[in-house]
Amino acid sequence: MKPDTIVLIHGFWVTPRSWEHWITHYEAKGFTVLAPAYPGFEVEVEALNADPTPIEQVTVPQIIESLETLIGGLETPPILIGHSAGGVFTQILLDHGYGAAGVAINSAPTEGVKVIPLSQIKATFPVLKNPANRHKAVGFTYEQWKYAFTNTFPEDEARATYERYHIPASGNIFWGSALANIHPGKDDNWVNYHNEDRKPLLFIAGEKDNLMPPSIQRSNAKHYKSDTVTEVIEYPGRAHLMPAEKGWEEIADRALEWALEHS
Repeated sequence: MKPDTIVLIHGFWVTPRSWEHWITHYEAKGFTVLAPAYPGFEVEVEALNADPTPIEQVTVPQIIESLETLIGGLETPPILIGHSAGGVFTQILLDHGYGAAGVAINSAPTEGVKVIPLSQIKATFPVLKNPANRHKAVGFTYEQWKYAFTNTFPEDEARATYERYHIPASGNIFWGSALANIHPGKDDNWVNYHNEDRKPLLFIAGEKDNLMPPSIQRSNAKHYKSDTVTEVIEYPGRAHLMPAEKGWEEIADRALEWALEHS
């Protein structure tokens, strides 16, 4: 029995609003589509920009627990599609036995992926330049957003996405993931790369993504040592904010077709 539900998992600096086009696209194909917010993020973008307290307080275990509660309550395992940090959460959920198949779009890396491209250092510098940001919600200026998220977008579209989607990100979570590879023991973004029971996983990489470049996606995929299907597709000329980039329908359809084929 093929999945009839799709769960869309957003990343940092955005909310479920960033999936708005994909929700209607998949619903028109007859799927039930869920785009859950992180705990405390259930309000609008404007409210989170006005009061980022929920962003400062949220933790990765809280996010995973809320997603597992949602997915565990479904009658059949759904297709999981995550963008950016949502790609990490998709990998963790698959590792924990949730979902029928997973797609990670321009995913942040799971623990052990040590590739750090120069463009990523520049894109994340606003958060990591100051250790005090570990206890704050850290936003992007428009210029920082354009470099990290929409560097291939026309100016008017880049600015429109900033105004519609941008919120601050959790400095605490971002610093934690940045330090994961030098901490002893397992961090919040750890997965078992040898898990033979994990469902199939597709990485979709954007060639022009400055925040999570294709080298990160390829390295992340190579870390998986189980026999479960793990593939990488790279799209030329694509930036980080693929769910809102012109031509997003092609990405959405490819992700869905792959997930259905492998679930």
